[in-house]
Amino acid sequence: MPFPRVSAATLLASLLAFAAPVSAIAEPIKNIVLVHGAWVDGSGWKPVYEILSGKGFHVSMVQEPETSFANDVAAAKRVLDMQDGPAILVGHSYGGSIITEAGVHPKVVGLVYVAAHAPDVGEDEGMLSKKMPSVLGKTAGAIKVTPDGFTYLAPDLFPKLFAPDLPKEQAGFEARSQVLAKKEVFSTPLTAAAWKSKPSWGIVAGNDQIINPDLERFYYERAKAPFIVVEGASHSVYESHPVQVAAVIEEAARDVGEAAN
Repeated sequence: MPFPRVSAATLLASLLAFAAPVSAIAEPIKNIVLVHGAWVDGSGWKPVYEILSGKGFHVSMVQEPETSFANDVAAAKRVLDMQDGPAILVGHSYGGSIITEAGVHPKVVGLVYVAAHAPDVGEDEGMLSKKMPSVLGKTAGAIKVTPDGFTYLAPDLFPKLFAPDLPKEQAGFEARSQVLAKKEVFSTPLTAAAWKSKPSWGIVAGNDQIINPDLERFYYERAKAPFIVVEGASHSVYESHPVQVAAVIEEAARDVGEAAN
């Protein structure tokens, strides 16, 4: 029995209808919001920004004033408000506390912690760091405090503690361009823990001198967040190993996008 003839237009429409769900499932979240940590600013995200932007992601950096935890959370939410759809929220170091609090924002659909803190409600990163002290915590005089209560890392120790795997000139510049952080930002208890309700991913910097790598593991395991360990990486892992960091962010965007379809 001969098969009925089908027009080219009808055949094409059928193929497109069949392929549409597959295409939708594979589409990742496109908006990425990057939050820096204490004593630095958003410019450190440039290598990660360039990789993700080159792959078609819409990437925004938050510039926190570091004048209070509330002000820093507000700065992150302000950028989230500007997104045109769902977003992956990424935090480095102290930025992890910020995204934990700000991540309850309705546009946030996933969190990525990069060598970062992830306290629970009622906790603050200062108290947790004392339970698992880092090299920084054991180095007398490393953290300086101005008369009006702003902290910074001793410039001569910054390259060794914060960025030993960055070029000497770059680490030296960052040591001299620090954003001073109000002392209270490290001791403000959180009122929300977005990792309890939002899917999360983590990156452990294997040679982190600022946050104990074991504390990073504790955070991610508690949050049931899959994570990678970048062996030998310093606290500046987002600058020294941007390919690995961008890959985790891209994975988060892809996995959340697939789950939404």
